[in-house]
Amino acid sequence: MKGVFVILDGVADEPCTVLKNKTPLESARTPNLDFFANSAAIDHCFPIAQGIAPQSSSGLISLFGADFRDYPRGLLEAVGAGVKLDEGDLVFRCNFSTIENLNTLKIVDRRVGRTLTTTEAYDLAQAVNAKVSLPFKFELIPTVGHRAILIFKGTFSSKISNVDPSYEFGLSVEGENNVVKMSKPYEESNKAKLSADLLNTFVRKSYVVLENHPINALRKKKGFFPANFILCRDPGSAPLVYRKLNGSWMGLGYMPLEIGVIKLFEMRSLSFIYPKMEGIDFYQHAEEVLGNVIKKAVEMIDKNKDFIDYFYVHFKETDLPGHDNKPVQKVKFIEMIDNGFFGYLRGLNNFKLLVTADHTTSCRTKNHTSHPVPVLFYQSGSPKDSKKRFTEKDGLMGKQITGRQLLQKTLFS
Repeated sequence: MKGVFVILDGVADEPCTVLKNKTPLESARTPNLDFFANSAAIDHCFPIAQGIAPQSSSGLISLFGADFRDYPRGLLEAVGAGVKLDEGDLVFRCNFSTIENLNTLKIVDRRVGRTLTTTEAYDLAQAVNAKVSLPFKFELIPTVGHRAILIFKGTFSSKISNVDPSYEFGLSVEGENNVVKMSKPYEESNKAKLSADLLNTFVRKSYVVLENHPINALRKKKGFFPANFILCRDPGSAPLVYRKLNGSWMGLGYMPLEIGVIKLFEMRSLSFIYPKMEGIDFYQHAEEVLGNVIKKAVEMIDKNKDFIDYFYVHFKETDLPGHDNKPVQKVKFIEMIDNGFFGYLRGLNNFKLLVTADHTTSCRTKNHTSHPVPVLFYQSGSPKDSKKRFTEKDGLMGKQITGRQLLQKTLFS
């Protein structure tokens, strides 16, 4: 093993009042990550560029040295979910969400309060697929939690805008974005106009089906948000063009996007099926999932370190509390990873370690921001020469590294 690349999804943050004006990274007790930081370079980077708020897909692709504009999220998630695509198929990443109605198009909650069970998502998707009538074949495929994939079968254009107002051009849109925007073509071609019209027709017709579905009637009765709207974003047209990284790689994948990235860069994969969410306590479920992810990450490295050059480990859970303004939960997830995963790495010898985030997720704004993320680069045998920590503040004291140059300047150097 030459190196381990760890991405703590959205772990970077802003100071939080409930944490006495510390960020979750500053507040968390991380003795094992501190061990590496004390002998590491602690720098910072803008995953894409200064002033740009990445979303997970664009941040990830950039950190792996590629141009995110070549790999739209819809396409990556479909590949990660194992969906068979034909050339010309148009794919979107979607959220089951809640809006007031079709007149105001005001978004009440973009993730249905994170209370949508796996069974509910599948039943609602089946109803949409059966009852929405369009002039072309389509399929809505639920993946994990509130997430889904929408496929239009045929030959379409991806040069259209998102329905989801929080994302555009593969990036996050900072600020308040709580009104749905109907899709528009970005070019004058008939294909682009058709694709935008088709998407707008789909979201309107699917709203009627979902708003009147018995599952949503019951959810309202229980005081839960109804899953009555499909927010669509990041269109991509098949096929996906794959590319290979230097050396042999292995990645841990359990969410469609991250599995798609692992496949894109032709890594070997250790994947497992994301457990069904049966109840309504999302964060209890997320803690159980994270505990399992940590065990799988340790298992992947431990069993393959003698013949794989590099490992990619992505922890999604550190991003989730930021979107819900739960800094204490974010601290808990950081400490779980430090204890179970970085504690394991601390017992290994002769390797490089790169730790960063794909973007900043602010508890204050409950969204991605354009703030830089800290970068930790450790090499076995480096002398302990400081009391630095892997935090936003310490990162800003170091050098600024370009996201797309990160691997070349660290693990591959």
